[in-house]
Amino acid sequence: MSKIAISKEGKITYVSIDNKPINLLTIDLINELNKFILSLKDDRDTTVVVFKSMNPVFFLAHLDITLINGTPGGQAACIEFSHLIHNIKSMQQLSVCIVDGYARGGGDEFVMACDLSYGTENAAFAQPELYINIPTGGQGAVQYARRLGKSKALQALLTGADFSPQQAETLNIITRHVPKAEMEGFLSQLLGIMSKWELEDIGMYKNIVAISIKDEQAGAELELRYFLSRAKDEKTQTIITTFLKHGGQTEREAEDMQGIFFDTVKELEG
Repeated sequence: MSKIAISKEGKITYVSIDNKPINLLTIDLINELNKFILSLKDDRDTTVVVFKSMNPVFFLAHLDITLINGTPGGQAACIEFSHLIHNIKSMQQLSVCIVDGYARGGGDEFVMACDLSYGTENAAFAQPELYINIPTGGQGAVQYARRLGKSKALQALLTGADFSPQQAETLNIITRHVPKAEMEGFLSQLLGIMSKWELEDIGMYKNIVAISIKDEQAGAELELRYFLSRAKDEKTQTIITTFLKHGGQTEREAEDMQGIFFDTVKELEG
């Protein structure tokens, strides 16, 4: 791996992207990202993957446009980029991206493929592909249509204009705008919670949400199946007994719900 650096802290794996000079989505970077993501298929120790950039200006610039040349090699490279977007969306782990720079074209599509995305005041998002006579190739138009609605999606795609992180949050392009000065503390708190869950917990909710977006009734049925299955689980009964012991379903819940959860976890892990 020469374009990405991988480090791990407990159940969290960090992927730092560094493809000088502008973090272009070259075929080498695409291949490295695909190889890493596919390596997680049987990894049950990693539950959260955080993507971030080592570049001070760009998160991911866009797809290398020299690959858009109509040759068999170029077409194959573009298909590999499409596979990258699919692979990110198919990860069993929770994918998180921290955007502290520009993310246009393929970079924006990468961001939207992740489960959670957070942008600082330095971030910008856009799909300007039409200016080089192509449509989006990594589900950008599909995601804009689903997130923005018809008129806003068409305006965004036909102008190619940048969205600020505040605008991107409002339009559901990213999960939330977080000022850079607050990002470290925010991320520490967020990952502190997320990393406590098992892979099955993350997969359960990813499945329910994905199905529910397509079909509300199917989502409701899947949710109930998960609920009834978990209700029979010995682990569930142990947690409920301990939760009640520490003040669950008492007045303590009004002001100290997190404290009850903390005491429950502390006893069970003790």
